[in-house]
Amino acid sequence: AAEGLVTNELLMLAKAGDPVAIERIMSRYLPRLQRWASGRLPSYARSLLDTSDLVQETLMRTLEGLDRVEVRGPGGFQAYVRQAVLNRIRDQVRWAARRPGREEVPEDLLDPSPSPLEEAIGADVLARYERAFATLSAADQELLHLRLELDFEPVEIASMTGRPSKDAVRMAVQRALARLAEEMDRER
Repeated sequence: AAEGLVTNELLMLAKAGDPVAIERIMSRYLPRLQRWASGRLPSYARSLLDTSDLVQETLMRTLEGLDRVEVRGPGGFQAYVRQAVLNRIRDQVRWAARRPGREEVPEDLLDPSPSPLEEAIGADVLARYERAFATLSAADQELLHLRLELDFEPVEIASMTGRPSKDAVRMAVQRALARLAEEMDRER
């Protein structure tokens, strides 16, 4: 039964100091956040701290300060931690910019090199994906965001969205993906 706990329940338990809940949150979110943050910290801004360490440290700090965190909606906790990770990356880049011998570093952190997703599928396909995604209903966007971007399992999505079962989620995600593919094909 404990495996089926949704994030909000885990967060409440973690706020109360439950070490099992804290460990579950770490094991659920750390790999996702590390994949998401991969490549976002420019190599010149790395010192003894690499991106993976930065993500782990940020997640731990967030969990230590859970009493100050208010999570709203599906994916709210992950969005909160992602913003915290981006803030840490910005701090690290600013620190690197102040080191002697470094030229000025832009604040916007726009890296001209392709992201790992862009490398995998190509920037043009990614742009088509984003335009097609924007045409989907809010329900389809939510399902695809939870499944593809945030990597939640169907059972978790069922709990978050009030769908009756993980199978219902799988079918809804498949239908949303079909609508997305149809929209992307129209753009060719």
